[in-house]
Amino acid sequence: MNFLAIDTSADYLTVVAKKGEREKILFESDCAMRHSSRLMGAIEETLGEIGLTPSECDFFCAVTGPGSFTGIRIGISAIKGFCSALAKPALGVTSFDTLAYNTTESALAAIPAGRGLFYLAAFGADKKILLPPEIADKRRLSALAGKYTLVGYSPLPLPYEKADPAAGLLHAVCSRARAGTFGGLCPLYVRKSQAEEEREKRGNI
Repeated sequence: MNFLAIDTSADYLTVVAKKGEREKILFESDCAMRHSSRLMGAIEETLGEIGLTPSECDFFCAVTGPGSFTGIRIGISAIKGFCSALAKPALGVTSFDTLAYNTTESALAAIPAGRGLFYLAAFGADKKILLPPEIADKRRLSALAGKYTLVGYSPLPLPYEKADPAAGLLHAVCSRARAGTFGGLCPLYVRKSQAEEEREKRGNI
């Protein structure tokens, strides 16, 4: 199947395109705060490398989080636009998927969430969820890391396997597409945004 997949959930930017047997991955490791200005140019560049047009795509995919709240919204909005304009299905892949698909073993995917906390989700070797997404402290991370292969892209306080989120995205999309897991795109935030937390605190005063 031909497809376009993007990941704007973190400081990096990933754009993956596939046309038949041809694949192209664009990965920019430092794109923080520039996703909105860089994304469409990166998409055009990636599609052009393999001669793929949006109308030739069988589906479009966005990483739904967790990660940057703004980045997630940018990616999902862009892919919804393609799907709506071309009447094509959408596929959602999580940030955890892009990490877990870096190993053939059971995996604990970990993403720094700030304030000494981490987004976590555990997968079996078949990449089915064993532990649903949660936000946890270092103690919880340490307890779970002894049961799985700890995988991450950003620095973690424990030994871990450094993931390639771009390669992981490609593998995850191909696997999810074969399984036919198409549907709506819903952000996976895991926790409330800082603005929401501050509004709630003000409301309780």
